Amino acid sequence: MRKGIVICVVAAAFAAGSAYAQSGPTGLWKTVDDKTGQAKSLVRIYEDNGKIFGKVEKTLRPDAKKTCDKCPDERKGQPMVGLVVIRNLRKDGDEYSGGDIIDPDTGKIYKCKITLADGGKKLAVRGFIGFSLIGRSQTWTRETE
Repeated sequence: MRKGIVICVVAAAFAAGSAYAQSGPTGLWKTVDDKTGQAKSLVRIYEDNGKIFGKVEKTLRPDAKKTCDKCPDERKGQPMVGLVVIRNLRKDGDEYSGGDIIDPDTGKIYKCKITLADGGKKLAVRGFIGFSLIGRSQTWTRETE
């Protein structure tokens, strides 16, 4: 009896930990090009001093650029792997916003907001200029680690 209770408690703790991990945006995400539908990269979303950032961990296209030659800021010429593409997002209700995202292919920097979907398995990523109606959206999928 006691052994069964211990097993149930341990299983519940693992399930709660897994649910908690899915409740926030941190983790590894597969990005998909909104124009072609092709997988582009794996991006690591992480928190630093209460802000959310995203860094390219791996490119998935054989024709992917090696460096961000079109980046207009301090990221110009930096290797694509390791490039911080999402910066300074803060939690605002059910979404994270207030920061920016860069399109390394064009060098354009957009305001950004992200929202978890499908129980934390997907990430709705919106880059926009001015206000959210004018912009581009992508849906990223959570990768298991």
